[in-house]
Amino acid sequence: MYVHDDYFETWMERLSKKLSEIGKDLKSLVNTNQVFDKDEKLLDNQDMCFMLHISKRTLQRYRTENGLPYIKYGQKIYYKAADVREFINRNGDYWDRKAFEKAVKTEEGE
Repeated sequence: MYVHDDYFETWMERLSKKLSEIGKDLKSLVNTNQVFDKDEKLLDNQDMCFMLHISKRTLQRYRTENGLPYIKYGQKIYYKAADVREFINRNGDYWDRKAFEKAVKTEEGE
């Protein structure tokens, strides 16, 4: 199979540009310690579902109906642990606050 040189160079330029964009995105995720406080932790949907013992659909409902704060980065959703603590305290009788704190500490220990 023969690939024309111009086509190959164009394709490589596009690939290089896309890899640079991905690299910038990864750097911004890795350097969250420069954006958030030292003791702040970001939790994703899976973490939240595990810690609160709820489904992804219930978590979505909490975001839309109950005002659970979140950060959307690309297609992924994250929650700041401090915002989740405040949400639990505000809507509180259902969840065990100690269990949540224990789960957050376990996540940090990994």
